[in-house]
Amino acid sequence: MIRRPVSSSNIAGIGWEAATDGSGTSGTMEVEFRSGHVYAYHEVPQQVYEAAIGASSVGKFIASDIVDKFEHTRLK
Repeated sequence: MIRRPVSSSNIAGIGWEAATDGSGTSGTMEVEFRSGHVYAYHEVPQQVYEAAIGASSVGKFIASDIVDKFEHTRLK
């Protein structure tokens, strides 16, 4: 998955890939933290990913709207 760099003191990049079921409405969102950790958040709607990319504070958006709202897997 390709992650787009973002302007954030805590987040290095964010990527999103549609689910393989072909619905195109949700998918996996990867968040790369500046600490080097990478998490995959599952069943994230594309609109939520787009809101994260466009947020005035990406780090705050991830903390409030992603971290405790979606199941995740630590990748790195």
